[in-house]
Amino acid sequence: MRVVIVTESFPPDVNGVAHCALQTARHLVDRGHAPVVVAPAPAPGNKPAADVPCPVVHVPSLPLPGYPQVRVALPSRRLAATLIEHRADVVHLASPFVLGVRGMAVAARLGIPAVAVYQTDLAGYARTYMGAGEAAAWRRIRSVHGAADLTLAPSSAALRDLETHGVPRVELWPRGVDTERFRPDRRDEALRRELAPNGELIVGYVGRLAPEKQVELLAGACGLEGVRVVVVGDGPSRPGLEQALPGAVFLGRRTGDDLARIFASFDVFAHTGPFETFCQTVQEAMASGLPVVAPAAGGPLDLVAHGRTGLLVPPRDASAVRDAVRALAADAGLRAAFGAAARATVEGRTWAAVGDQLIGHYANVLAGRRTAVAA
Repeated sequence: MRVVIVTESFPPDVNGVAHCALQTARHLVDRGHAPVVVAPAPAPGNKPAADVPCPVVHVPSLPLPGYPQVRVALPSRRLAATLIEHRADVVHLASPFVLGVRGMAVAARLGIPAVAVYQTDLAGYARTYMGAGEAAAWRRIRSVHGAADLTLAPSSAALRDLETHGVPRVELWPRGVDTERFRPDRRDEALRRELAPNGELIVGYVGRLAPEKQVELLAGACGLEGVRVVVVGDGPSRPGLEQALPGAVFLGRRTGDDLARIFASFDVFAHTGPFETFCQTVQEAMASGLPVVAPAAGGPLDLVAHGRTGLLVPPRDASAVRDAVRALAADAGLRAAFGAAARATVEGRTWAAVGDQLIGHYANVLAGRRTAVAA
């Protein structure tokens, strides 16, 4: 198949949309297909990723006001030209919002099937950043995804949300995890001594530092005796979080094997954001053999088995996060049991496995189109 992946974000960006788009391109090439990526151009000075296995077409972009790490694509003829020149069989729309909406329109005009991948909780973001606008966000989501031949939801919670709000033709497609990169034996005792020189239990968070992630909920854990909170990531909330989380270590953005080493060197992984449609960092923590504390909302509901691989807590409840961390800190045997079960749970969730599922979805969409034409 000839596939054009239209994505709102792509490496060198570090986020779930960019990572998933890259893994999709890699798997398509591995299986003998021919992908091309269309993405917003990175910020000036940011070099494009060097390990991309297929051509990447960059369209002009500008930073999102107030959040310069996010680039927004500008109108460009390159998108339509790419779909035509590549002779696309299917268009893959990764978290369509701006560039993806244009990709959907071009695909419809050219009669090319479109598969839209839902990855960003726009309604949750509207509540976080504007205090309102949730209904308008769902109208936008319904309009965009309703035009696709198929929408793929990353979790059961996301699928229910989409169906409840009237999005048609939705199926489940989860995310894979690199179980070779993220694994328990990358634990680094020297790093642990550097992060927790007094032998503290290390509770880690990995992700964007932005209001919707609600990382400030870790403040209670920072106050626990014998616990050191370590925060990996960057974003507009970092200055405020450095004040809100006394004693926490901030490592900034980390990637690749360095990130895997940090993950494996934690004792507990804590995620705080209630708006995750999947939550890849929870899955990476599980692959690293860590017990997980996460909100009982969104993607983590599919990933964390409460009382077996971690602890689910009420969303936005700092006391519950603190109490869950305290319970795990007090019981090394429980941490070990949860961590082992977490690793076993994700061992079959490779990118190859979920990539083959995606190719199956493409094939079903193409077959449906052929059937419709024949009728």
